This record gives sequence, structure tokens and C-alpha cells, in this order.
Amino acid sequence: MRILTAAQMRQADQQTTADIGIPSSMLMENAGREVVEAIVSAFPYLDLETARIAVICGRGNNGGDGFVVARVFRERGIEVNVYLLGVGTDVRGDARANLLALEKLGEPVIEVANEKKWALHAQQALWHDLLVDAVFGTGLNKPLEGITKSVVADINAADIPVVSIDLPTGLSADTNTLIGEAIEANLTVALGALKVPLILPPAYTNAGNLVVANIGIPSKVIDDVDGPRLCLLTADSIREAIPSRPPETHKGDFGHVLIVAGSLGKTGAACLAGLGSLRSGAGLVTIATPRGCLKTIAGFAAEYMTIPLPERTDGFVHSKALNTILEFPCDVIAIGPGLGISEDVTKLVHGLVERAQVPLVLDADALNVLGDGLPQLKSRKGSDLIITPHPGEMARLQRIEVNQVQARRVETAREFSVNYGAHVILKGHRTVIALPDGSVFVNSTGNPGMATGGTGDVLTGMAAAWVAQLSNAGTACKIAVYLHGSAGDLAARKHGVTAMTASDLVGELGNVMKDPGAWEGIVEPVDHLLAPSERLDRPTETN
Repeated sequence: MRILTAAQMRQADQQTTADIGIPSSMLMENAGREVVEAIVSAFPYLDLETARIAVICGRGNNGGDGFVVARVFRERGIEVNVYLLGVGTDVRGDARANLLALEKLGEPVIEVANEKKWALHAQQALWHDLLVDAVFGTGLNKPLEGITKSVVADINAADIPVVSIDLPTGLSADTNTLIGEAIEANLTVALGALKVPLILPPAYTNAGNLVVANIGIPSKVIDDVDGPRLCLLTADSIREAIPSRPPETHKGDFGHVLIVAGSLGKTGAACLAGLGSLRSGAGLVTIATPRGCLKTIAGFAAEYMTIPLPERTDGFVHSKALNTILEFPCDVIAIGPGLGISEDVTKLVHGLVERAQVPLVLDADALNVLGDGLPQLKSRKGSDLIITPHPGEMARLQRIEVNQVQARRVETAREFSVNYGAHVILKGHRTVIALPDGSVFVNSTGNPGMATGGTGDVLTGMAAAWVAQLSNAGTACKIAVYLHGSAGDLAARKHGVTAMTASDLVGELGNVMKDPGAWEGIVEPVDHLLAPSERLDRPTETN
């Protein structure tokens, strides 16, 4: 599902009107009616026959949507009071047409032109059962001031449910940061497409529950708009990406994963990565580990194989293991979980990046020792590369602060991916997947219970398994991340977010594989509720 900037949304609107022939007035009419339907569905406890609804409108198109909402409610015999932040003569275009239509039906519109007038009407406006915010949509690009700032502050202080049209007033469509004070909505009805601040933290918390309304803009128009591609992973897209298994298949058809992992005291990471690969459908999984770790790892599960690697006296892998790994027949190599940090690990990782002829998945300690090996990433040809950093690891790779990564998660992941030709899985709250072509995908599955040791190791094994099966790193990343979060959601439902472990997550991979999306929304409280098949779940926290 595409996530659009303000400029991209304008392009979609204009193309729909100019090329498709759907009048802008019809889009506004559809928007207002969809908002009403969303309100009816989202507030079943609200007796609309007796409810008192206030609609606060701005002078632009968002206000026009609000005028339609008020008219539709009035048609249904529902009491509605309309407040215009400005004067009617300042309203133009389709918005003015809907303002006049509302007035001709005998619905008075209260003009609130300044803060002094708002002070006179505020108590009345906030004494309602529901308030519809139709002040600013995607056109805002600077902090609120004057009367609008006062109105927003008063609404946030009031104990009244708020529904925002397209965006909560005060958010900018082009950034996930809070540019100033903004409405704290209970429900936001996004018109036509998702917008950046509705999906990414911290701004998305102001949106409350979220519904995407189809207002008549063709999906192809939205999908084809120019500019950077930012998309939300959905259950439907993951279902389509997972291939069915024909009856006449064997283990060789689903790839052989080699996992280079483990060191003295960190054998669990290797085991979890191996189980993640097995539960994700890899035909064969082999764990290559320092010789002293082999018995422990081999005894953990019967399904994966093991090979011993030369080791140092301190239990870390020796760099002499490089040729053994390169000569091993496999379809993908994952390296890093529990490997430790040493000079030999550094030489081993750099050697694999430079010489491996199969796709690589780099995680954990493999990323921590990459350092000066970054130029080698650009020189890799004919093989896919996936990195799975958490924010701290990405900060070290980029030699910036963690807060800089977190403030620009999408941009940081995209820039690294494009510059180095790597597929980037930037883990954490709303995990981001960036592809070398510049497209970025945001995941919504998962929960804070996944902020525990080992969940990242499972993801590494999963990503490798899907690369082995599909030979498409981008699709592999999307499937692995989405199912990883879904399994975490199911584990949290059974064990709670505090008690769940990485092993609990592994145990649920089979269940989520049966039907991706069947477990959406199982973690309570749910922060976002999308339309039935497009629902956003609780924020993701991975290690």
C-alpha cells in the first residue's frame, strides 16, 4: 500500500481529474461520505440519533470535506453544528460550493474569524459527543499559529472524541516529526492513500485509529505517481508473495542455507537463527560454528546440520575458516549471530563480502566488524546482500548518532541501500526495508515483547531461508519481516509482552505461515485499526 507525500497526493488528485475525468467535486463528495461511514463503524456505542456532533472546518479543501460531512449527517437527521475558522467569503472552489449547499439546506455555519470569537464559542463547540476535525489536510507545512493553534490546544484539553479528516490538524504530510502542536485524534480517515505521519513515529500517535477511505482515485493512479516509493506492507501483499508448494518437490527445491554463527557462550544465537530458517521453509540448513561450540549447537535441534570451523583459543572463529565456508555448497550465507568481535572475525567477514558468490545476510557482529569494509559492498557483483542492523548498528555503520538514525529512519535506510547496493532491514519500531532501487517498505506487525535477546537472530535465519527459496532478496526481506512480527504478535497473545521469548516467536512461525494476516490486531490494545484487510497493529520493537 503506497504512502504518499503532499506533492504526490496532489499529483494523484490532478491526474484523476484531468486524465481519468472524475471531477474534484465528486472526490470531495466521496470523501465526506466515506468519513461519515467510518464514524458510524468506528463508534458503535454512539447513538447517532441523539448524538451532538461538531464539525470544525478550515477554509480549504479539508474544510470542504467537513462541509460534506455536516450535510450528510444532517440528511440522516443527526444534530450537527458547523464552525468555520474564518469567514465564508474566503472559502473558494469546491469547498465554497459545499458551504453554500449546506447553508441552503438551512444549516447555519458559525464563523469564527479570530481568537476573540473562538473564546466566545469554545465552550459550546467542545460541548458535543463527537468532534470532526476538518481544518488542515495535506497542505500544512509550518507550525500552527493564531486562532488555529488556540483551537487545537483547547480540543486536546477537552474530553471529547475527535475524528480527523485525512490528517490531524497540525501534522505535515511530508514528515513524521511533530512540527508543532497537533490534534490528538481518536480516529483519522485518510483520503485516497496513507500519508507519512500516519504511519511513522512519533507523529503517527496523533492519528489514533486509522482508516483508509476509497474516494474514487484509481489505485493505478496512486501506484504510479512520481517520486520515491514508500509503501506499507500488508497481509494481502505477503500472501501473494509466498509461493505454494507443488506436490512433486523435494528438499533441494527450497534451498540450502549456511549460517556462520556462534562463539563460546553465545551458541543460542546460532541455534535460533537455524530454527528461524527451518521454520521459514528452507530445504536444508547447516550451521558453521567454532569447533568447541558444535556439540552444544548440534544437540539443540535434530533438523539442521553442523560443520566445525577452526577456532581461536578464546572460542572465537579463526579467519582460516574462510576457505571452508567459501567451498561449502549452499544457496545463501548468513553470518553474524553470536559470532563475537575479534580481528579474525573481521577478516572473515571482509573476506566473505569480497569473495562469496552467493547472497549474503549480514547481522549482529558481522555488521559490528564491517567498518572499513564498506567499500567492498559496492564492489560485489552478481550477488545479493542483505544487512539487518538495529539502530545502534546502523549508527556505527554510518558513523552518526543513534538519534540521527531514529529521526530519519526511512531516509537513512534508503540512502545506505542506494549507495551500497544492499537490501537494508532497519529493525525497531516500524521496521523499515530499503531496496537498492530506492523503494522503501514499512512494517506494522510486531510488539514491544520482541525487544528481547534472540529475536533478531531468528529474523536473520528467516531472511536467509526466503532468499534461498525465492532468489529475490527484496521479496525475501518483506516476507521475513512481516511474518517475524506476526509470529511475535501471536507469541505475545499467548505469553504476554513481558514474558515472551525468541523461542516463543519461533514456535508461532508455523501458525502465521498458514495465513499471513490472520493474526493482525491480536495484541491489545491495538493502536491502529485499518479497514478490514488493511489494519495496522501495535508498534514493533525488535532487538
